[in-house]
Amino acid sequence: AADAAAGGAPGRPGRLVATGGCFDVLHAGHVDLLRRARALGDRLVVLLNSDASVRALKGSGRPVVGERDRARVLSALDCVDEVVVFGETTPVRALERLRPDVWVKGGDYDVEELPETPVVRRAGGEVVTVPLVPGHSTTGLITRIRGRGRDGVPAR
Repeated sequence: AADAAAGGAPGRPGRLVATGGCFDVLHAGHVDLLRRARALGDRLVVLLNSDASVRALKGSGRPVVGERDRARVLSALDCVDEVVVFGETTPVRALERLRPDVWVKGGDYDVEELPETPVVRRAGGEVVTVPLVPGHSTTGLITRIRGRGRDGVPAR
């Protein structure tokens, strides 16, 4: 049960915001999403897909960056208060434990289609999407990098 006076769960002051994803190669679009998410509350927890769950979602060539390093990079950002690694393909179980006031996803998702939405709403939270920064995608970045030879010249 939320403590109305504190604006969050008992023993946890303020409004807890959570977001999640692979964050495989951190880029400006990720940073924008994380900053916007943090602006919606007092604390931001990032639910980070484990290496195994990234492989299950994205294929055998991913992640490019291991979960420990992805967690370290995310934790170094001022807007991120905590990083929690989860092993499933969706963060539903992690959200059941965390019970955030707000769950944030990028604008490429439909709130009503997200498997996280019923879990967050049952706990009294809201689900919000924020617009994506055009032209920023990890998959696009990796494709561009893999398309270049060792000397940086595009591969033939």
